[in-house]
Parts: sequence; C-alpha cells; structure tokens
Amino acid sequence: MAISDDDLARLGRCAELAREALEDGDEPFGSLLVDDAGRTLFEDRNRVKDGDHTRHPEFAIARWAAANLTPDERAAATVYTSGEHCPMCSAAHAWVGLGRIVYAASSEQLTRWLAEWNAPLPPVVSLPITTIAPGVEADGPAEQFREAMKTLYEAKFRP
Repeated sequence: MAISDDDLARLGRCAELAREALEDGDEPFGSLLVDDAGRTLFEDRNRVKDGDHTRHPEFAIARWAAANLTPDERAAATVYTSGEHCPMCSAAHAWVGLGRIVYAASSEQLTRWLAEWNAPLPPVVSLPITTIAPGVEADGPAEQFREAMKTLYEAKFRP
C-alpha cells in the first residue's frame, strides 16, 4: 500500500516522539498504535537509556495491544514508527497479530548511516520486518523523513 498523507502526518508524530527521546538522553525512536477508525490508542518512545534494551516503543505497543485489544482489533490496527522494527519488535508485532506497519526510516538506512559515521552497529542483525514476520504488511521508508531521521540518529550515534 502506498504511504498516504495521513500516514505521513502520523509519522510526523513518531518523529516528534523520537526527538523527545533524544532530548531525554535516549535513542531517537517513537511509535504510535492507531485503530481502524483512526484513533491513536497508544504512543511511546524509546526508554533504553537505563540499560533495559528491550524498552522499544514498538515492543511496548505489542504488549499493550495484547493486554487491551481483541485479536480482531489488533489485526485492524496500524503501527506507525520512526524507525523500522528491529527483529525483536517485528517478532512481537507478529506474535500478537498486529496489522500494518508504516515506518519513516528503514533498518537498512540506519545501518548504512552507522557505517558512514564509523559508529558501532547494534548487537542484533538489522533485518527487514518482512524477513522476520513475512505475513505483516510493512510500508516504508518514507522519503520525506530521510533527512530528519538521519539528523536525529546522527545526534545520538555518531562518535
């Protein structure tokens, strides 16, 4: 599915959450969960700065959705995120049966930028969402956010 203007507006909120995370000393990632009527049900940002590297917003969304939504509601929902899910979050998304994912920047872009900056790579291989969760519809990256996300990542990860 093509990324719509509504999708871009929601990705803008994800970028804001990523900036909030960065301003709080955390890694710049932010995400939203939106129901099939367009209501934002849950939003969060990265919270890994204190050492728990499972505190990704996409993982928090999966856990919240599993506890608060029916399987049909989860399947009809959309997750918007500033950066493509890591393998852990992709798996969580698939296991709880969430619907479409729309992301601003891809894992491939982030990996390329980290290499460009001679920054350390993550301890887990970056893989496309659909490699981990082949049944999940994933749309991205959104070219409109390329520079904004690169700037946020650079501020955090460039040595």
